[in-house]
Amino acid sequence: MDRTTLRNKYAIAGVGYTPQGKVPGRSGASFYLEASMNAIKDAGLRKEDIDGLILYRDFPILKGDAFHHTANVITKSLGIRPNFLSQEAYCYRTFLHKAIGAIEAGACNYVLVVFAESGKTGHRTWTDEIDTFGNKPYDEYAAYGNISAFTNYAFFASRAMSQFGTGPDVWSEIAIAERKWANLNPIANYYTKPLTKDDYFAQPFLTWPFRAVDATLSTDGGRAIVITTAERAKELKNPLVTIRGFGVFNDTSKGWQLTPGDPRSSAAMAGRAAFEMAGLTPKDIKCAQIYDCYTYTVEATMSDYGFYEPTKSRDFMNVDNIGPGGDFALNTSGGLLAEGYYMGMTPVAEAVMQLSQRCGDRQLGVLPGTKMPEFILISDNGGYYNSNETMILERG
Repeated sequence: MDRTTLRNKYAIAGVGYTPQGKVPGRSGASFYLEASMNAIKDAGLRKEDIDGLILYRDFPILKGDAFHHTANVITKSLGIRPNFLSQEAYCYRTFLHKAIGAIEAGACNYVLVVFAESGKTGHRTWTDEIDTFGNKPYDEYAAYGNISAFTNYAFFASRAMSQFGTGPDVWSEIAIAERKWANLNPIANYYTKPLTKDDYFAQPFLTWPFRAVDATLSTDGGRAIVITTAERAKELKNPLVTIRGFGVFNDTSKGWQLTPGDPRSSAAMAGRAAFEMAGLTPKDIKCAQIYDCYTYTVEATMSDYGFYEPTKSRDFMNVDNIGPGGDFALNTSGGLLAEGYYMGMTPVAEAVMQLSQRCGDRQLGVLPGTKMPEFILISDNGGYYNSNETMILERG
């Protein structure tokens, strides 16, 4: 199939936010419903218009929640009866391809994609490897200290330190730049909390070589988007934001098996497909919203996308370049690290808001020293850098 026939055929028509950070007294389901209704309203639709729903990710139930947040539960609670339902129970990243495939096949017209949870008040720990079955590890690698997502990424990052010479001096620049963007975003978790170099290096190690500020925290709240055709989106209320290119790739390797700079990494393969479909190269991109569960994930993803050689990250990943007023706007909401952890919904939502010029003080083209981008590159990363869904959005 010639995938260029799908170039700019689809659009993201609405974005739904909720209160976020630490929001006690709320269930995960309440955030799912609020984010969903706000995305539908933002698009200028009625809930009855939604005939496709994708539950972005179903995590194990948290203490205080009454039930798993399944697609069935959410649709019933919303009062809709969609033709197409899907639910991701694992960390593969395929929501965009599923949504476009369902619309392309004629199954539906408007697909709602939503993620939410009460992860902050419910104390999501990300150590399922050791505490899922009564504190008995289910992964044999726990015997060697590999007890969480943190350690899988730490293996990956420490190997890159040895192989390419990266390390905390680079990651601190990423963390500080994203915090500066968050300081311009009133809804960000770290809106009022700046970060300096000294602050970064004063932080304790979480899992060597990562400090606490190198990793995202769990968040209460939800985020949703509505995907439809560009033709339908033109008739709705928001400025047109089309999907110019997209790609996906999944690698089943264990986290400790990943090789930095692998030309067949999920990010490299998905990114290549997205650029080829879009008819663009990294030189055409001046803004990116990158999945930043860890600071090193940003560095690795941008390298795999072809923005720089793995040994040259310092030339690109510095606050002057990627922070507010720099030549390359990176994670302008503060990202997962500093705005809020809604998985792939965080970067997608920010890209749409930027291209539709709804970002207030951090709006590119309004913020001094910045220009309004024509394209924004988005990465959605799953597993331990094993899965990647890449998209390039274009301002209509």
